[in-house]
Amino acid sequence: MSVKGQIKEAAGYVKEEAYEHGKSAESQQKAQEGRNLRNEGRIEDGKAPKTSEPGTSH
Repeated sequence: MSVKGQIKEAAGYVKEEAYEHGKSAESQQKAQEGRNLRNEGRIEDGKAPKTSEPGTSH
């Protein structure tokens, strides 16, 4: 596991959680950016990207 991958995953998680409930297009875009960053970090660490719907525990 790389530190860089872990940081990207954590930062993406925080950004996704902060914006996922917003109704505006800008909020939804920022939430998607967070998901993309989170998955980029997961891939760098050799993990599968998250593909479940946001807000689910799966």
